[in-house]
Amino acid sequence: MIARDGTCTSLWQAITEPYIPANKADGDITYDVVLIGGGITGISTAWLLQQAGKNCLVIEARNIGFGTTGGTTAHLNTLLDTPYADISKNFGEDSAKLVARAAREAIELVKKNSKDLSIDCGFKDMPAFVFAQTQEQANDLDDIYLASAKAGLQLTYTNRIPVPIPFKRALIVRNQASFNPMPYVYALATAFEKAGGTILQDTRVTGVEEDEILTVTTSSSSFRARAVVFATHIPIGINLLHLRCAPYRSYAMAVRLMNKKDYPKGLIYDSEDPYHYYRSQEINGVTYLIAGGYDHRTADEENTENRFLQLEAYLRRYYNIKEIKYTWSSQYFEPADGLPYIGSLPGHTGNIFTATGFGGNGMVYSSVAAIILKSMITGEPDPYKGLFNPNRIKPVAGFVNFIKHNSHVAFEILSKIVPAAKMTAFVEMAPGEGKVAKYDGQTIAIHKDEHGNLHALHPECTHMKCTIAWNTAENSWDCPCHGARFDINGEVLTGPAANNLQTIHLD
Repeated sequence: MIARDGTCTSLWQAITEPYIPANKADGDITYDVVLIGGGITGISTAWLLQQAGKNCLVIEARNIGFGTTGGTTAHLNTLLDTPYADISKNFGEDSAKLVARAAREAIELVKKNSKDLSIDCGFKDMPAFVFAQTQEQANDLDDIYLASAKAGLQLTYTNRIPVPIPFKRALIVRNQASFNPMPYVYALATAFEKAGGTILQDTRVTGVEEDEILTVTTSSSSFRARAVVFATHIPIGINLLHLRCAPYRSYAMAVRLMNKKDYPKGLIYDSEDPYHYYRSQEINGVTYLIAGGYDHRTADEENTENRFLQLEAYLRRYYNIKEIKYTWSSQYFEPADGLPYIGSLPGHTGNIFTATGFGGNGMVYSSVAAIILKSMITGEPDPYKGLFNPNRIKPVAGFVNFIKHNSHVAFEILSKIVPAAKMTAFVEMAPGEGKVAKYDGQTIAIHKDEHGNLHALHPECTHMKCTIAWNTAENSWDCPCHGARFDINGEVLTGPAANNLQTIHLD
């Protein structure tokens, strides 16, 4: 099993062994491209670039698939989270058609890679269904139908959906797909290395020095590159994009059903807010119903475990469940205007790139990003005419020039050894609980582990000093401002923070 950015185990990580890189990174050469992040975006982009003749290095802080790639529900859809009516309103009808084309071409790229590399990732063409349960939802569904049809989606109304849930109106959308993301990413990684590329795991990037040749500094060494791609879900450091992308958590579970005929065929979405989504996946001869929903902004929910209970209760209303096999949550970043930011990082030289703000459509937009970034770095025209350009936002003076990390602040409390015996405010904490509270005039973050031991940290996120909050479901400290996440010892799980939380020593 691979590691992931939380204590809950996802279906994908449970059936995946750690990736072992074949090639060794060389600090004495200048790479054409250094890609920071070993998820589906970084690996997909690296594969396209290596095929195009570029010598690439992928640097991953933990292991391939550690982040959202290992926690996705793996829908490949052109029916995106941002309705085409909103895209048309914000960007125009021609842009909505371009977005739909980009999503179709992304799915075709996954399909092509799966076929060309003979990847056993369970890729399947299938329809998607979206249904309404109230008259108000049905009216909204009519708007979705009209705008999606104008954008070029093949969809019609239907009187049947593959889930046993009552509905007033439903749409069926053709040319969607699903797959198992980890075998797919591993196969691309293997092909990338066979083509001469290099993957470096367990190495955290701590900064990028800008010059004619870029210098990428890491926790153990440094590398030179002509171009750098931040494929880290959200760029590390401090950048305008952190104000334009809101972090969200989504909850998922993979369950076994009593009746084999009950597993739905297709991708299914209701019209609730936040919506529920469903699909099936067969792995090693075993079929699972994968369901998700109950999204919320990161760190806004005090009892995150309750989201799993809500999802389970909802599923049991409609299905005879044999076993709840896996439950997990995952993070995504919602863009301010509904479209991701793919291209040159705002406020920096033209050879630093990013891909972020995918919303809940990361499996599709990761391939869109790979297509765009490959074109930009190899000097080809952007096939989507700059629609996803991050520089559609004007940089704010003084807020864009901070890739060199980060905020090293000396806190008075860190020079103290806090006597644990006097920490009576935390005696009542249950094992597994965490909270931010005052002690001796100072604010500290405390977690009590399953053995009753206390772990104390300074509660200010090392990214931009927001106060962290405890995530009961994943046993992590989460930042509500920009989505950075840390484990119980303060080590970074998810960017944009690059530095660990400061530890407070208990005597």
